[in-house]
Amino acid sequence: MYLKLLKQGTIYGQLTLKLPNQEVHHFGSSGPHVTWVMRNKNTINKIAKNWEFQLGETYINGGWDVEDGSLYDLISILRKNFQVLKLPFLFRQLFALNRLSQKLNPLTASRENVAHHYDLDRELFSHFLDKNLIYSCAYFKDDSVSLEQAQLAKCHHIAVKLLLKPGQSVLDIGCGWGSLAFFLAQNFDVKVTGLTLSKEQHEVACKRADELRLGGKVDFKLVDYREHHHLYDRIVSIGMFEHVGRENYSPYFDKVESCLNDQGLALIHTIARTDRPRITNPWIEKYIFPGGYLPSFSEMCSAVEPTALQMTDIEILDGHYERTLAAWRQHFLEHREKFKQIKGEKFCRMWEFYLASSEASFRYTRLTVMQMQLAKQSDIVPLTRDYIYQQKSTVQSTEGTELQAEIA
Repeated sequence: MYLKLLKQGTIYGQLTLKLPNQEVHHFGSSGPHVTWVMRNKNTINKIAKNWEFQLGETYINGGWDVEDGSLYDLISILRKNFQVLKLPFLFRQLFALNRLSQKLNPLTASRENVAHHYDLDRELFSHFLDKNLIYSCAYFKDDSVSLEQAQLAKCHHIAVKLLLKPGQSVLDIGCGWGSLAFFLAQNFDVKVTGLTLSKEQHEVACKRADELRLGGKVDFKLVDYREHHHLYDRIVSIGMFEHVGRENYSPYFDKVESCLNDQGLALIHTIARTDRPRITNPWIEKYIFPGGYLPSFSEMCSAVEPTALQMTDIEILDGHYERTLAAWRQHFLEHREKFKQIKGEKFCRMWEFYLASSEASFRYTRLTVMQMQLAKQSDIVPLTRDYIYQQKSTVQSTEGTELQAEIA
């Protein structure tokens, strides 16, 4: 069955399949070539029956490897050729089950889910992220800029959209290791309160604030956004909405509304789907982001509509995340042997598969990144979008280096 499927479906790329019994099969006639080597006779059958989960599961367990190409090359060929394998009825059944499993995202579960990913060894993140520890999609003016430059450009792009004024108060929901908070405090003279559920991130952020002598400008709290009750001039949330859970979308935007003063402005930056709602990839759900869910545009917009918040701008940052993930994957591979000694081969295979499969998904499926600007009064935002792209300024990173940030 799988041989017929591969033969009929391999349009993009050339795939050589080596089976444990020494059989070799070739599929496709043009494009990049990769050799897929099965180490176990049951592996290919498992993948054929449930490839969204078993492709990653069998890889981290050593069931298959790649020759004459990279892991990313193989996943790209499979992802581009075999995006849709589920029948509509099966899709509806799986979506219903997934909706039940993610119906509730209580505080205890949220903390456990965050700890599963973000409380990993801090050295891991420091070796594959940029120097400022920004763990979200960067903003690439072109392919010549470095990851660090692109991340600082992203922070500047967000700051401009927030229309910041000196002395304003900013709430950062899901502040990570504090990178955006430091950027805004240093470059725009605002006071930032950052919220995180990760003990590791909170510890690192507080330590970095002391080192940068920003104690009076930034304040990090180990608390769930649902338990925080204060008014702010601005609210920003970068890469956190993916962890909210579909059934909590309305409460999330209700909280943004209640924490924003009448002249306030909010910017929500998130991964989003440009097609219909889909279930969370089961392998990602188990190993990487338990409780995570990537929203569709329709789901986000329908949750905003009942509130007093007005959507004043929506921007699609297509093409930027695959570049970000490619840089992260390259950095990880450069330090792979070190992490193999510390965390073992299985962990390294898991992390490499996570980065490679994510990059391929953003490149070949309808995943993107969107920024939604929200305000209680629409006249807070200028009449045209010129203000976003015409500003030029010199910004400072947490490392003390300066970057000419031109977003035009």
